[in-house]
Amino acid sequence: MRARFIGFSAFAFAALSFPLAAMAQYVTINPSGNTGRDLNGVLDVALRLLNNVIILFITIAVVVFFWGLIQYLAKIGGEDGAKKGASLMLWGIIALFVMVSVWGLIRILQSTFSINPGEQALQPSTFNRTQ
Repeated sequence: MRARFIGFSAFAFAALSFPLAAMAQYVTINPSGNTGRDLNGVLDVALRLLNNVIILFITIAVVVFFWGLIQYLAKIGGEDGAKKGASLMLWGIIALFVMVSVWGLIRILQSTFSINPGEQALQPSTFNRTQ
């Protein structure tokens, strides 16, 4: 029983730490120097926060799926545990599908309307004025 607990703990630690290690090079502390003093800065900060939240939710969905897989394979709690594990796997897959589908739809809309996320917004002084 103790060996099983150590194995599950090691797996849980690895599942939670690998996404953080992968993001170590992705997450930087505001390299553009935009601190939110103007509209572009506020949007930049909001975009970075939203991207990190999306990555966190996808990581949680993957962890839920694998936890359900562990429960299903180990049949923790007997037959009821296997059903609970299968249910967790199903909800984890549904959550991943919904999140990745919405992400894909956003990318399709961005490419359709030629919206580049890293592009600066046009400011009123940059428009050509006709008299």
